[in-house]
Amino acid sequence: MTRLWNEPSAFADEMVDGFVAANGRSVRRVPGGVARSTVSPAGQVAVVIGGGSGHYPAFGGLVGPGLAHGAAMGNLFASPSTQQIVAVAKAADNGGGVFFSYGNYAGDVLNFDAAQDRLRADGIACETVTVTDDIFSATPADKHKRRGIAGDLTVFRAAAAAAEAGYDLAEVTRVATVANERTRSFGVAFTGCTLPGAEQPLFTVPEGRMAIGLGIHGEPGIDETDIPTADGLAELLVEKLLDEVPDGVEVPGARVVPVLNGLGSLKYEELFVVYRRVAQLLTDAGVQLVDPHVGEYCTSFDMAGVSLTLFWLDDELAQLWDTPVDTPAYRRGSVAPRQTRDASAEASTGDDVIPPADDASREAATTVLTAVETIARTIDSHVDELGRIDAIAGDGDHGIGMQRGSHAALDAARAAQQAGAGAGTTLARAADAWSDKAGGTSGALWGVILNAVSGSLGDTGRPSRHAVATGVAAGVAGVMAYGKAEVGDKTMVDALVPFSSDLTQQVDAGARLTDAWRVAAESASRAAVATADLLPRMGRARTHGQNSVGTPDPGAVSLALIVTAIGDVLDAASTDPSQTPERN
Repeated sequence: MTRLWNEPSAFADEMVDGFVAANGRSVRRVPGGVARSTVSPAGQVAVVIGGGSGHYPAFGGLVGPGLAHGAAMGNLFASPSTQQIVAVAKAADNGGGVFFSYGNYAGDVLNFDAAQDRLRADGIACETVTVTDDIFSATPADKHKRRGIAGDLTVFRAAAAAAEAGYDLAEVTRVATVANERTRSFGVAFTGCTLPGAEQPLFTVPEGRMAIGLGIHGEPGIDETDIPTADGLAELLVEKLLDEVPDGVEVPGARVVPVLNGLGSLKYEELFVVYRRVAQLLTDAGVQLVDPHVGEYCTSFDMAGVSLTLFWLDDELAQLWDTPVDTPAYRRGSVAPRQTRDASAEASTGDDVIPPADDASREAATTVLTAVETIARTIDSHVDELGRIDAIAGDGDHGIGMQRGSHAALDAARAAQQAGAGAGTTLARAADAWSDKAGGTSGALWGVILNAVSGSLGDTGRPSRHAVATGVAAGVAGVMAYGKAEVGDKTMVDALVPFSSDLTQQVDAGARLTDAWRVAAESASRAAVATADLLPRMGRARTHGQNSVGTPDPGAVSLALIVTAIGDVLDAASTDPSQTPERN
């Protein structure tokens, strides 16, 4: 269990602050994560990695000469937000373009892709290779759907070595693609991990049993078996990985970098006992072992577990693997001293200007603020239950993430409204704060929804019921385009689509907004309950499909709770004599 924290919601930020304070020789704090504190050659491709916190030394611990130029660091087990990734990438950019690499998880893909689009629009060339090394998370035919686990290290290091050697962005991307194709991993766990402030681990394994095919965000294993001996575990790991070698590789005579990775609570002595047998088995198979790694390279907070990664080298990858590396948590070879950056040269942000608004819109902004306050209270009341249902087949952090996002939105909305913002700007500020602080898939999608609605509200006049319905519909379109989920995939979309459809239908039929909203909220609630019968086809729960049957999707449930609670806010606003008439 986790024993030391101050405020659980501040844990990740305080962790990064302490990490930077301890490693100023290598890293500097930038908005959204860390970047090198040393000067990189002008024109060198910047390798930017990232993901949720809780995996040290991934991701911040791998920033430094010979490896990453920057790391976007989200909250615990939550993807960094789009804003965080953009900020880190701009801080790391050397003028040669930005190369992104990260584990293949829905929230990371959403936010890194959005960041890439923004950077390209700003004239910064970007490319991406997601890491898909976990053989147990999808079949070989669907290997593009696989998760990234400890194989992150080999892909990151290959890409960074190529950048260090002067390869351009296209060539760095090519090398990383080959490295990913030649990396395979497989892991097991004996206990789940416990987040700061949580009373229970994200999942449990019965005494004497072992979860097979775990995820590094607290996702439970896909299968379960009795705990074997150390030799028996080594035999299981090697057997599974030798059953699926990369195309074109002949095992006898092949060169392999083995990475035996502890997930947080196993002792190094235990890992060495397991590796002893791993080395014997690989040698017996005719494999040439190169630079064996035994230790912690991608953890899952305090999880007791282990994974084995095999990185099958070719001539180019073998040469790049010899590149010296000097980071806070990972060193290889000897790196010549690098010049420290001039901190005073960092760009400063400008003043935050509130767009003008008329009195009617500022009056409507009070209703927006009340709605955001209601969202935060609603999530606070249900945070434990949302986490519980998310832990069944996800990673258990949905409630925590929604709580972080809604409270950040509340702070931003309150500041905007007090500064005289109109309804649209107040909600837009809330949307940006939600997506920035929550991170992950839900943070990104709630940012999309609220931003879409804010665009319809505007900053002049009192918003009409048609404007609200149009904004919600735009939010649905944005979520489906951004997250790629459809009705039936067991996501928030299953509740969001019927909510929007009924809201539009009722408004078009002439219903008052408060009445139309209540009808739509009831549809969303029914749809959220009905997701219990669905198999997930998107997101982290996809690999644990059958485990989630009988439990509703947490994203759909939280959306239904929120829209139901907002119905009361709209009802109160409709009877408030201070409210001005709707604009047409």
